[in-house]
Amino acid sequence: RNVVERCFNRLKQWRGIATRYDKTAQSYEAAITLASLLLWA
Repeated sequence: RNVVERCFNRLKQWRGIATRYDKTAQSYEAAITLASLLLWA
């Protein structure tokens, strides 16, 4: 649980994800995927 919560907190540091500027669900999901890959790398 701790690892998942830390991951969400790190994803929220990305301004576009935290404020959800993307209009469509598909582009929002793509932004989350990209941010997750960059965090993991």
